[in-house]
Amino acid sequence: MNEEILFKEEGPQADKWNAEDPWTILIVDDETDVHSVTAYMLDGQRYQGRSFAFLHAYSGEEAKKVLVYHPEIAVVLLDVVMETDDSGLKLVEYIRTDLKNQVVRIVLRTGQPGKAPAAKVIVDYDIDDYKEKTELTLEKMLVTIISALRSYSLITTIDANRKGLRRIIEASSDIFERQSLQKLASGVLSQLTSILQLKKDAIFSHASGLAASGSKGRSIVLAATGEFAAYIEHPIDEVKGDTVQRALHQAKILPHGFFCEGGKCAWYFQSKTGSENFFYFEAAKDLDESDQDLLELFFTNVSLAFDNLFLNRGIEETQKEVIFHIAEAMECRSAETGRHVQRVAEFARLLALKYGLGEEEAENLKLASTVHDLGKIGIPDAILNKPGPLTPEEYEIIKSHVQRGYDMLSHSTSPIMRDAARIILIHHERWDGKGYPRGLKGKEIHIHGCIVAVADVFDALTSRRVYHQAWSWEQVFAYFQAQSGKHFSPQLVDILVSNREEFMAISSTYEDKTLRANSHHHPDVEIERED
Repeated sequence: MNEEILFKEEGPQADKWNAEDPWTILIVDDETDVHSVTAYMLDGQRYQGRSFAFLHAYSGEEAKKVLVYHPEIAVVLLDVVMETDDSGLKLVEYIRTDLKNQVVRIVLRTGQPGKAPAAKVIVDYDIDDYKEKTELTLEKMLVTIISALRSYSLITTIDANRKGLRRIIEASSDIFERQSLQKLASGVLSQLTSILQLKKDAIFSHASGLAASGSKGRSIVLAATGEFAAYIEHPIDEVKGDTVQRALHQAKILPHGFFCEGGKCAWYFQSKTGSENFFYFEAAKDLDESDQDLLELFFTNVSLAFDNLFLNRGIEETQKEVIFHIAEAMECRSAETGRHVQRVAEFARLLALKYGLGEEEAENLKLASTVHDLGKIGIPDAILNKPGPLTPEEYEIIKSHVQRGYDMLSHSTSPIMRDAARIILIHHERWDGKGYPRGLKGKEIHIHGCIVAVADVFDALTSRRVYHQAWSWEQVFAYFQAQSGKHFSPQLVDILVSNREEFMAISSTYEDKTLRANSHHHPDVEIERED
């Protein structure tokens, strides 16, 4: 249930510091005394409650290595003249151009101002300050460092917010693609964990008036991580400990729906569809105003995602209801087909799962298959229910039902309706290319059509019809083995034969009231008209 989504690291990770971490300052100078004096002058000083930590490099090349391995460096105190007269200036270019580090603050220091005039250096190079070493007293040094750190702090805050907004956009894109409550809830957990670098202990629950969410009006845990994973699909009030219950209660009564105290945070919202949603997490750090803003934006998108999901589910339920009613209407046209539609749907679902299709696709296929004979609505009863063999003219009329049914649904924008239209059109194609209406062959036939073809013929042979008696199980499975690679996909025939007990059980569960017979009648023409 826990689906981790990792974001690609971007640039210096200065936004991950803790309040107790020191500011990192890199001193780059070829004079040892400059290092010791600078560190001595700043020793014990603090800014925003954080002390100073020093790294040292004695040449431009050495500084490059230090900068690569220490992206947390906030300020570089850089000598201009070292191994060459322009070593410092080359290092500035390396930092800004090669490392693409626009965050670190650079203060140039020189004991030979004539070799690098200040006016030209300030204009041509991306630096923050330019000082002569002789003028850097303790007071001026401290002012220079604090000014640089203040700029660095502001820039890193802006950069962190930018990255946070990017994560919000990526997370929102992810959650809007999730088409089930559990997947959406799990996505919310993993994305929020990435956005705020939270601890792994988090829980999401949902209560709704819809039956799909569990008991009406009772919040059910849909997704959880860490120590709460054991409570998935359990009522939220079964979660042990007062901390979670108290946080959720406080979130529910607060106007903005968000509560956070001591790192224990909860969020509550009620969607426009009337569903109640809770989210609980434990933060590894105190949430500042920036974090709160990101949460508000993220939760707003989460609310919209839930509303869209419930709206889409409502539309899908309506579509399913319409399809089932159509299937029932078709079934009523022929008294002897009985529960044919229901059996074919169950056969199709089982075949799909055994073939390796996902649960959701198998369910959609099951639904779409119920209208595979929709076009027979336009076939006269005298032909549809004719007890004897069909004439060639009558058989052509029967064959027209696939195009009729396809035309009725093909213009729909609903994915389920379009799947149903495709199944109607191709479920009479044959693996050897001798089917109709297009004569498709082998893998040219969509797997949905291949599956329904097997399911439809399997039921036609094992059930009594006006034009033939039901076959024995031995005859049915022998027929499919004989038609493997001819009429049917060899892989699907293998699945059917290997799992015969499960398919026979479905046939028995949804058996018509009319009794099966062990007739040895082998009506080839009639099979074609029903498969």
